[in-house]
Amino acid sequence: MSLILKLLFATSILLLMSCSNKEPKIAQIKEIGLDQQMIEAYREGLELLDIGQGGMAARKFNEAEILYPQSIWAPRASLMSAYSYYYFDSYVDAIQEIDRYLKKYPNHKNKDYAFYLKSVSYYNQISSEKKDLGPIVEAKKNFEYIINNYPKSEFALDAEYKLELINEILASKEMYIARFYMEKEKWIASINRFKKVVKDYDKTIYVEEALFRLVEIYYRIGLEEEAKKYAYLLGYNYQSSAWYENSYQIFNQKFKKKRIIKKNKSKSILEKIKSLL
Repeated sequence: MSLILKLLFATSILLLMSCSNKEPKIAQIKEIGLDQQMIEAYREGLELLDIGQGGMAARKFNEAEILYPQSIWAPRASLMSAYSYYYFDSYVDAIQEIDRYLKKYPNHKNKDYAFYLKSVSYYNQISSEKKDLGPIVEAKKNFEYIINNYPKSEFALDAEYKLELINEILASKEMYIARFYMEKEKWIASINRFKKVVKDYDKTIYVEEALFRLVEIYYRIGLEEEAKKYAYLLGYNYQSSAWYENSYQIFNQKFKKKRIIKKNKSKSILEKIKSLL
């Protein structure tokens, strides 16, 4: 308990002792007792956390919060409960505890930390771009919330870094699906996925390949102007890229084919002329 809080309690007791009504004294003494119990529960929570008992520590912090809900330590105890779950990989419990904290203490000063803890709880559940998309989307949403609402907080920089990694994962998921459609010759579905990468994940490592695949598909289905448009975008932004060289070869092959066709036509005409002589 803080020194100011102790002084306030002591002053209150002295004032009450001068009154003839005894009931307030009993209530104040009881309140001090609850405060001491809250401090003891909080201390036990820290000890349990220190020895690796995450679940028990979380419950002990919840007990501290319940014992003295009006205290400045109550919202901190709630956050410590969430942290206990998070620290020992109980991410679902951590998220539930944070949501409860945000609802119960909407004006508390440590909300930026709460959103960060919620974000990384989702982030740590991300396992593969081929699996459940839910944790990826939720992590992205919460990191973006931190960047937009707490840009000067100590968590904003890490949120930006993790958001870049999330975008790489989301882009890789789109690429995985797009390639699958491409193999099945489902051109429209594949084109839409590659376009999404170009539009929404243009800062990822996958944008160059996505542009090349659009060149490749459009050329393959006979939409040469569209193929040229994306080849131009690829060359303008990534001229030194291997993907741009590959796209150039697509059109270069077309040029060679035209020359071969012209040669074949000229030979056939000569042969016709010779047959007439």
